[in-house]
Amino acid sequence: MNYLKRLITTEVEEGLKHSPVTAIIGPRQCGKSTLTRHLLTYDRPFLYLDLEKPSDLRKLEEPEWFFISQKEKLICIDEVQRKPDLFPLIRSLVDEWGATGHFLVLGSASRDLLRQSSESLAGRITYKQLTPFLWEEVKEHLSYEHYLTAGGFPRSLLQKIPEVSYQWREDFIATFLERDLLQWSGFSPQTMRRLWLMLAHTNGQLVNLSTIGGSLGISHTSVRNYLDLLQDTFMVHILPPFISNTGKRLVKTPKVYITDTGIIAALLGLSDFNQLAGHPVFGSLWESMVIANLKGLFPRAELSFYRTSNGTEIDILLQLSGKLIAIECKASVAPALSRGSYFAIEDIAPLHTFVVAPVAQSYPLKPGISVVTLSDLVAGIREIVAKN
Repeated sequence: MNYLKRLITTEVEEGLKHSPVTAIIGPRQCGKSTLTRHLLTYDRPFLYLDLEKPSDLRKLEEPEWFFISQKEKLICIDEVQRKPDLFPLIRSLVDEWGATGHFLVLGSASRDLLRQSSESLAGRITYKQLTPFLWEEVKEHLSYEHYLTAGGFPRSLLQKIPEVSYQWREDFIATFLERDLLQWSGFSPQTMRRLWLMLAHTNGQLVNLSTIGGSLGISHTSVRNYLDLLQDTFMVHILPPFISNTGKRLVKTPKVYITDTGIIAALLGLSDFNQLAGHPVFGSLWESMVIANLKGLFPRAELSFYRTSNGTEIDILLQLSGKLIAIECKASVAPALSRGSYFAIEDIAPLHTFVVAPVAQSYPLKPGISVVTLSDLVAGIREIVAKN
């Protein structure tokens, strides 16, 4: 398959035009380097440094001298979080050089990257987040079934041999646990693997830190630290509860989703769609896929869920530009809403409720409620935000 253009390409190009430093952040292996190499095909000279290569790291033993010698080029630094002491120097140089488009930095761990850069580069940097492939980027080439099973990471999704795709995901998990985790102190690969496996089995459920900690033999504070690390490395979404003044007793515990459905499948040992479809986690995989696409396409939106103590619930509430939209996720070609869902809609009064399902064609269900494909969900949200 030829290179598939990523939706944030134009945003990155605009960042290079208008900001001294542009950062592309996202999980490892989501395509940041590939995107960058396709961006760097225009006439301006560029320099590409990969800080996981010892030879490129050696070039930065005297970074100020080296960067000054490359002043006329766009300087691209991959895995920049491995050398956070570069940020103060970059700030000094872009202030001295003026203009825009001097540095393009790529990072796969948001914690150190965001903290260091925000301290040193405030007002000089723009952030663009790249996710694994979104449905809008691949829908002309692949099926829902393949997308759910393989997930969105390029080397898994675009692999034509299912066994090779599955092996890549197993290797990705091992690499994260055995190598990437070593960048942070206080984390055990064995404990992280057990936590990750536990999260795969309970994907999309309310997270009880004390219960998880008891199962893992660690404190609830340590569980919180592990979850924070997984969130900071883009491996999980922590979905907070929606807080409203409806007068109902609301659940206040967050839900946790592993971000990529292919990683969930590999953790659970499920290698094809037939195995996924018969597994209790199947419905939550559909939710994970919807959330990942919403976060990728609407990065400024606030996502939450609504649940009362008596079980009244909406899977996702999306707030954007002051608009509130309800989203129910149904992994069925004949979706139906429960009484609890209708009660929740009455409680929160969203502008519209979308039931997103693997249907062939979208259709109205009731006034203010539509059953939609994933693509039409995106279009519907954009239309409502633009109108109201």
